[in-house]
Amino acid sequence: MSIVENAPEQALAWHRAGKGAVLATVVETWGSAPRRVGSQLVISGEGEMQGSVSGGCVEGAVVMEATEALDTGEMRLLEYGVSDGDAFAVGLACGGTIRVLVEPVGPVMPEPILQDLVAGRAARKPLAYVVNTVSGMRTLDEVGHRARFMTDRSGFEEDGDTFVAIHNPPLRLALVGAVHIAQALLPMARIAGYDPVLVDPRGAFGSEARFPGETILDDWPDAALETFGLDTRTALVLLTHDPKLDDPALHIALKSNAFYIGALGSKRTHAKRVERLKQAGFTDDDIARIRGPIGLDIGAASPQEIAVSILAEMIQTLRRSA
Repeated sequence: MSIVENAPEQALAWHRAGKGAVLATVVETWGSAPRRVGSQLVISGEGEMQGSVSGGCVEGAVVMEATEALDTGEMRLLEYGVSDGDAFAVGLACGGTIRVLVEPVGPVMPEPILQDLVAGRAARKPLAYVVNTVSGMRTLDEVGHRARFMTDRSGFEEDGDTFVAIHNPPLRLALVGAVHIAQALLPMARIAGYDPVLVDPRGAFGSEARFPGETILDDWPDAALETFGLDTRTALVLLTHDPKLDDPALHIALKSNAFYIGALGSKRTHAKRVERLKQAGFTDDDIARIRGPIGLDIGAASPQEIAVSILAEMIQTLRRSA
């Protein structure tokens, strides 16, 4: 979602305001192109623009094409070469080539599809916008293209005509237990692109003084997680060592679609945890979702190193679970 920022929302707003709107999307790149596939620029019929397809290299040309496409009501597939000089100006060492799909809202991209896309993004629902660049057929896919969802990878299908734009919700981390590892993991996760929240009902642990600027939920973990919500773009990390806190959180997590569930503790601690969960009615397959002991085995010793191992395992689980 960070690639496109709020281009679909802005396009829908301009279209409904009667200004007209065109979405321009990077659909293919070669070489050192300035923006990733899936990046978007939205242009209004009044010349307003938001977003980027090239970091400034070809925006002017795309805006002109978009304005003409809005007048004619047609889709356009554009191709530009980004020169070495222009690429260097936006921070690249060499040039590249990009293809940009231009779609006026209304005559080309149906308003109902854009409306459903915007609603799905607001509801944190992973969606794929699928367009055949030859036939003009457009659909929203909520089920297929699993590998693309896990890797955030927009691109053409093997037929060379069907483009799939992935719209994933932002990644989130729910971290239960305001311990030393959490003090290292929270800023690391944010750097890696996660929106973290800390859960701990113990005021002495989850204090503003120990975690300045962090979002802290001081409710019991099960209640906090019920409110927060665990979905396919959310990781859960349990660091308390306390069954009174960890187990209720696990009961919520194992019934959710969280892509990662990790719990701190030794092998003996995890074995006891497994027995408690079995007694609570969870199956072996349910329990196998828990990464325990937590983190990749990299020989981590300090809280900072353990945080690195946890974050690495989260990334591995997200990117290699397709």
